Amino acid sequence: MTSFGDQRAGQALSLLRIVAALLILLHGSSKLLGFPPSPMPTPAIGSLFWIAGMLELVGGLLLLAGLFSRPMAFLLSGEMAVAYWMFHAPKSTFPSINQGEAVILLCFVFLLIAVAGPGPWSIDSTMGRRRRAVPAGETPADSA
Repeated sequence: MTSFGDQRAGQALSLLRIVAALLILLHGSSKLLGFPPSPMPTPAIGSLFWIAGMLELVGGLLLLAGLFSRPMAFLLSGEMAVAYWMFHAPKSTFPSINQGEAVILLCFVFLLIAVAGPGPWSIDSTMGRRRRAVPAGETPADSA
């Protein structure tokens, strides 16, 4: 039995995952699909920005659904760390000057999701509950 606070913590983690997924999804769709419009041109296929856009677009969709959440969040956390050190840190030591606050925050939000999981409102969580409901040694078809 979980307490009221435990239940709310899981729901808050799910909301954090959903909001972070929407934010990163917008970055990817802006890079690759031009929506929302961006002053940056569409990156060449296979370029570093194209790879980042694909990670953000596909990773954002998977995280939004809560599917393969932990590995995807880990990859996105790494992408945000690379983005910070390659593009923000060289401008200044201070995140408030180099405009890297959001990148740092997303890096650690994704790291939290990779460690803590996606929360109860996710496909991963639903699949985990189903696996636990099947007795050991049986397949899901046997227990139906």
